Amino acid sequence: MRRISFKITAIVIALVFCTCGLAFAAKAKKAEKEMDVTAMLLKSFDLLEKGKVPQAQKMLDQVLQKDPGNPLALNNMAAIMVKQKKFDKADTYLNQALPKAKGYMVQINRVCTVGGICSAFKPVEKGVGNQDLEPLIKMNIDMVKQYMSSEPLAGKGER
Repeated sequence: MRRISFKITAIVIALVFCTCGLAFAAKAKKAEKEMDVTAMLLKSFDLLEKGKVPQAQKMLDQVLQKDPGNPLALNNMAAIMVKQKKFDKADTYLNQALPKAKGYMVQINRVCTVGGICSAFKPVEKGVGNQDLEPLIKMNIDMVKQYMSSEPLAGKGER
């Protein structure tokens, strides 16, 4: 009888260690993913700032595949759409980013103005930011909407 209870205890302890190991591995994988996404966001911002828009867009597409709905990636993708004069797409990206932007803290250490109306933001490399992304995205939405309403219609001249 003692032998059976000893085996059961050993099995339970082994299962606990395995579960703890799996939880630790999942946490490490999540941290690695976040570092990877941050590195990609930094690189995409640098590319955008250097005028390498197609490469920046490709990098942001990869970020959004790894982290769908990342509000900073969506905001910076909107800046690219502004650069390409695709204001309706910029507005769509910004509106997708807005619900997830509240509480998403960034350190606004560098800003890239695209076409004078939409700003891309460089994420902080380490630590926590000091600026909530939500009001910045709202500002970009307002700028895009204002620009869209003042754009002349094709073949129609000024509105």
